[in-house]
Parts: sequence; C-alpha cells; structure tokens
Amino acid sequence: MGACMNGNSDVVRDSTIPVTVLTGFLGSGKTTMLAKLLRSPRFAHTAVIINEFGEVGLDHELLEQSREELVLLANGCVCCTVRGDLVATLEKLHEQHVLLGIDRVVVETTGLADPAPILHTLMADPRVTAKFRLEHLVTSVDAYNGLRTLDAHPVALKQAAVADRIVLTKVDLVDAFTLKNIKERLKSINKIAPIHVAQQGEIDPDLLFLNESSGREHVKAASWLGDQYWFHHEDRHHRVHTHHHAGEHDSGIRSYSIVRDEPVSWQRFATWLELISSMRGDDLLRVKGIVNVLEHPDQPIVVHGVQHVFHPYRTLEKWPGKDRRTRLVFITRNIDREDIETTLQVFESKK
Repeated sequence: MGACMNGNSDVVRDSTIPVTVLTGFLGSGKTTMLAKLLRSPRFAHTAVIINEFGEVGLDHELLEQSREELVLLANGCVCCTVRGDLVATLEKLHEQHVLLGIDRVVVETTGLADPAPILHTLMADPRVTAKFRLEHLVTSVDAYNGLRTLDAHPVALKQAAVADRIVLTKVDLVDAFTLKNIKERLKSINKIAPIHVAQQGEIDPDLLFLNESSGREHVKAASWLGDQYWFHHEDRHHRVHTHHHAGEHDSGIRSYSIVRDEPVSWQRFATWLELISSMRGDDLLRVKGIVNVLEHPDQPIVVHGVQHVFHPYRTLEKWPGKDRRTRLVFITRNIDREDIETTLQVFESKK
C-alpha cells in the first residue's frame, strides 16, 4: 500500500488519530475527488493511504515514481510506500506522525472492495485502536450509472449501506428527475448518511471530514442522532417506538430504528449486542446509537458496530441534547426489525 500525507489541525479529546475511509465503486469519482482534496492547503497534515500511487491518478501531478519507503515531495505532501497490509502502513505512519504533523488519515479503498474487512481492522485490531480511531466512512456514488451499479453489484450496495456520508458525483451528466431517483434510492438503502453533491469532482472538505467539534463526542453524536434523520416521534408516552424503512429493491437490505424511553441495564444490553453480533453478524451491516444506562443515566454510551465487530464503547461526558432516550439505528440484510426487537425484549425481561 502507499500512503500520501498532504488537512486541518484538530484538537481531539484523546491521543488517537481520526481515520476516514473513502470508498465507492469503480468509476464513481472518488479518485478525482481525492486528488482535488489533496490540493487544498487544509490537507497539509492528512495522511492518505492508497492502494497504489497511480491508482489515485496523482502520479503525473503530485507523485514521482519511487521505490523509497518515504518521499518528501515539493508540494509538502509526504508519501510512503509500504509493501504490506493496512496495519503495517498505519504503524509506520504513527511512528512518524509527530515529525510529519499528521492529525488525520484517509484510507482510499479499491472500487471493488467490500469495506467491511478494513472497518474491522480499524475497529478491532488492538495495534490500530490504540493509536487510531475510525471517524467516518465516505462513499462516492456515480449519479449517471449509480442506479444500474446498485442493481448489478452487491458490493456497491454494501458500500452505500455502511456509509455515514455519501457523495454523488457526475451530477452534471443527469437531469433533475434522475438525480431525484438516485437520491431516493440511496435513502432507501441508508437513511443515516447525509447525501452531498460534488460539482466537477469538487466538494467542501468540511462536509466529508468535519470532525464535529474536534472530538467533542456529545456534539458528534447529536449530528447523527438528529430528529431530521430518525427519531422525531410525536407520541413520547409509549415505552417502545420503532420505525421501519425498508429498501424496495435492495436484496433484503433494511434500515430501521429502535427506541427505548427508560434506562436499560448496560450489562444486559451489551450481552444482547454480543449475541446478535455473533449470531447474525454477517447480515448486521451497521449498528449505531446512543444508550441510556441505569448505571450512569447522565452519561450515555455510544455504540457503533459493523457486522461482527463493535467499536470500543464510548461513555459521553453528557447527553448531546434534551432527548435522553436510547436510540439505535440498524442497517441489516435479511433481518427484520421484529427479530431484533424480540431478542432485545427477552434480555430486558430477565431478572
């Protein structure tokens, strides 16, 4: 793998370095978008891990062919070529992050890559989690070919389903009706992720890499727990609120939320998460949420999982807003909301 270092200096609550994964199907425009982002002076301290130098399309502009492990280029971009896996690349970058001033990492995947293995590495490998934290997964989607691609290629569907930010590219090639259709299709797959539009491959870096108040986890949580996405419900008197949003064309992919009004036992809740992850992890594409726990109701716990792997649970210093309900978002494949709900109720009923 190669790594190119060329963003903003962020103040984070801990010493781990935030990582954004940039994915998207072949021809979706992520390469062009990345190349233009790297020209921004605001990316002066971002390390970008790529599969090959040439694959990013930067070799003729920014990168000189070199077999050296570390190359300092004229524009201030630092690139290192590591003939190994992602862990080795990240470890090498971390060894030199102070010297190089690295404050963020972007990992660009190949167009045919299932993002799950790389997410597992970033979320579960102790050599990585001690030094880095997964911040975002950004997926680029070609507005012109996107509908056909989502129909024909399951990996493209999964790339969209697990994203927390989606970028539509090549919008100048489609009319308003087609653009509306692709947006609706993406929302049927993934209602968590906001959809941004890149104009001629360019997009405001803050839309993709904004660190949401520089590590203040309660503000970050609020950004994806906002009522505009999932959890606005007029009737707050019922103990359980559930909302089901199923994609109509998407091979069993479903997105839904589960809400609890009362605090839950964290021990039981964590055991339940482990159970569903071990039993149905392959089809548990993404779980994200905030939990009101009996043990410390003023300090909620954030959960974030992809298939069989969950982030280390984070306890927030305070609630991100006035709403103190437990709120969970699920994106699954062939798992109905009722199945998730039933298993949770079993654990809740145990004494």
